Amino acid sequence: MSEQLSSEQTESIYFNPWDESFRANPYPHYKPLLVGPPRILDMGYKFALAARYADARAVLMDPATFSSVQPKGMGFDEQAMLLGDAPTVLGSDPPVHTRLRRLVSRDFTPRRISQLEPRIRAIASGLIEAAARKGEFDVMRDLANPLPVMVIAELLGVPPERYEQFKHWSDKVIESDNTPPGMPMPEEVKRAAAELNEFFASEIERRRKNPGVDLVSALVAHHEADAETLSAGELLAFAVLLLLAGNETTTNLIGNGMLALGRHPAAMVALRSNPAGLKPAIEEMLRYDGPVQATFRTTTRECEVGGTRLDAGVGVFVIVAAADRDPAQFPEPERFDITRTPNDHLAFGEGIHFCIGAPLARLEASIAFETALKRFPNLKLKNPDAPLVYKGSYFLRGLSSLAMAT
Repeated sequence: MSEQLSSEQTESIYFNPWDESFRANPYPHYKPLLVGPPRILDMGYKFALAARYADARAVLMDPATFSSVQPKGMGFDEQAMLLGDAPTVLGSDPPVHTRLRRLVSRDFTPRRISQLEPRIRAIASGLIEAAARKGEFDVMRDLANPLPVMVIAELLGVPPERYEQFKHWSDKVIESDNTPPGMPMPEEVKRAAAELNEFFASEIERRRKNPGVDLVSALVAHHEADAETLSAGELLAFAVLLLLAGNETTTNLIGNGMLALGRHPAAMVALRSNPAGLKPAIEEMLRYDGPVQATFRTTTRECEVGGTRLDAGVGVFVIVAAADRDPAQFPEPERFDITRTPNDHLAFGEGIHFCIGAPLARLEASIAFETALKRFPNLKLKNPDAPLVYKGSYFLRGLSSLAMAT
C-alpha cells in the first residue's frame, strides 16, 4: 500500500497545476517537495509528486514500471483523444515506442537539423531587423513566438502564409492542459485540434501526389515503400506532435531565458562580449526556468520511489523543474549561473524519452540569443518590476509577452 503522510506533511505543500497563480510562479511551492519522500495527493485521483532529482530521474529511467501511456479513467481522457488515438513517441512504451522512435529518427536526423542552420539564421535576422525598424522589441511577439513555428513549418513543408494559423492551433491545443480532470474541454480547443488534424491529413495526401524535400514527404515516402513504417495514423500523429512540442518548448526556452538574462544584466554583458559562452548559458536557462515543468507517468505495478510505496495504477507527476533546483544535485540551485558545470539537468527528459528535438531547440535558441544580443547592444528589461503573465499550460511554461528596451 502507498505510504500515508501525516496531516502536517500534507498541509505544508501546495500543488495545483490548474491554479493560475500557481502556474505563474510554481518555484516556491517546489521547495517543500525537495525535503522528504515523494508526497501522494488525492485530487479525486491518486497522484504522487516526484520532485527530487534522484527520484525524478529514477522514474524517467524505468519505463517498465512507470508507463508513458495515458491511462483511461483518471480524468484526462478527453485531452488524450484531442489529436487522435494513434500512439506517439511521447505517449508510448516499448516495444511500440522503440519502433516509433527508430522510424522517425531515420528522417529527423542531426544532419537534417544542421542543414537548417543558415535558414534559421536568416529567419532570426529578419525578425530582429523588423523589431529594430519598429523601434520596440517584445521578445515573445517579435522573436520567441514566430521563430520556432516558422522553422518547424518549413521543416514540415508548410507554406509561410499558414504560420499564424499554425501558432493559433498550437496555442489552443496546449491550453487543453489547463482543463482540470473530469471537466469538459472548451469548444475552441476541440475545434483547433480538429482543424490541425484535418490540415495535416490533407498535407500528407498532397505529399503522396507531389513529394518535396521536407520531412513529411520523407516520412510519406517511407510509408509508401517500406515494409516496416509508420501507419497513416502514426505519421499524422508525429507531424502534429512535432509542431506542438517543437514549437512551444523552444518558444518558452527563448522567452524564459531572455527573462533570466534581463534579471541578471552581468550575465547578458558577459555573453555579449563572449558569444562562445552561449552553449553553457543555454543549459543553465534550461535548468533554471525550464520550458517543460513536468511530465506524467503511471505505475504499472506496486513499487517504491524515494521511500514512498506506490500501488499499481497511481499517477506520477515527474516535476523536472523542481528536480533541476534540487540542492542535492545543484549547488546554490536558486542562483542563475551561465558558467555552471557540470549541469546535468532534466529539462529534455532522460532515458528512452529524451527529447528527440533537443538538438534543434538548442540550435534555434543559440541563434536567437546571438542575433538579438548582437543587434541590440543595450538590451534590458523595459519594466523590470512589471507583473508577468504566463500563457499556455503548467506543463509548458511560457510568457505571454516580455517587453525589452533596446
